[in-house]
Amino acid sequence: MDPNASKKGMFNKLNKAQALQRLEAETFNRKTVSFYRYVILNDPHQLRDELYEQWRKLGVLGRVYLAEEGINAQLSVPQHNWEAFVYHLNGYVYFADIPFKVAVEDDGKSFLKLTIKVRKQIVADGLKNHEYDVTNVGKHLSAKQWNEAMSKGATVVDMRNHYESEIGRFQDAICPEVETFKEELPKVKQLLKGKEEEPILLYCTGGIRCEKASAYLKHNGFQDVNQLHGGIIDYVRQLEQDESIANKFEGKNFVFDERLSERISENIISNCHQCGVPADSHINCKNVNCNLLFIQCEKCRKAHKGCCSHECVSISQMPEQEQAELRAGAGNLKRYHNHSKVDLSKTFKKNE
Repeated sequence: MDPNASKKGMFNKLNKAQALQRLEAETFNRKTVSFYRYVILNDPHQLRDELYEQWRKLGVLGRVYLAEEGINAQLSVPQHNWEAFVYHLNGYVYFADIPFKVAVEDDGKSFLKLTIKVRKQIVADGLKNHEYDVTNVGKHLSAKQWNEAMSKGATVVDMRNHYESEIGRFQDAICPEVETFKEELPKVKQLLKGKEEEPILLYCTGGIRCEKASAYLKHNGFQDVNQLHGGIIDYVRQLEQDESIANKFEGKNFVFDERLSERISENIISNCHQCGVPADSHINCKNVNCNLLFIQCEKCRKAHKGCCSHECVSISQMPEQEQAELRAGAGNLKRYHNHSKVDLSKTFKKNE
């Protein structure tokens, strides 16, 4: 049963165009932040109701997941309401003084609506609850400590998905070819076999996935597990505060909002999935029923109208009503999973 089924009225009902229009009409600045905490929440449903009611009044937008094991949030908060937002959050004992990661690049349009959902886990790992102690985590390293550990030859592991690490990663990092975190834990354990007594460095976007990954590896006998404190986002913040710390991250940091990425270094380490030229900007196929996430350069974006194939170009140019009818029905499933790794290099060449 959907744990959010009885709260349909608590979700923003504006469509994307309406929400964007509302956002563009705003005359104030916003602050994009992310935060998480593993803590026992006795009644996440009640908490969801309280947070939604108060944050809606403050004009907060974003995406929040609550579970009995804690909170995972990515939010856009009006600057003039920032202090009120922090004051409200600190009013909950289990969220007091929670550390915030502030976005590296922020145009104020990261999120279009506020959604708060209750889930079984704040990060789905595919394992049963209480199968291992998620609070027994690895050692947190600052940016300086992280760089020093890298220079000593520690094994670096990217705990993100393939489409994230493709556009940006730490030098010489192991990047598992996975689409979800559920796939990643057993994959990483397999890749690190034989390194149980060696120093392991884990990193992700904001740190939440590494919390679980480090606990999982320690549970499975790895003795020297470390994680980048605050993830890539806080790593960059520390670099900005201390220019003596070298940047070991190459490319862009993938983010799960309307921006899709934020640039960390100027070098481009990925390629357009269609023509192969250097490119690192993701796009979702304009055919909504496809919605495939892929890298597309500006030239291909114009030539192929933001689509991944001839078929999708044709569908995207249909009247909206015809597209909706085409999507209707159980037989009209999406062509791909949104984050599938699909070879698009010959998609347009076939008929050109």
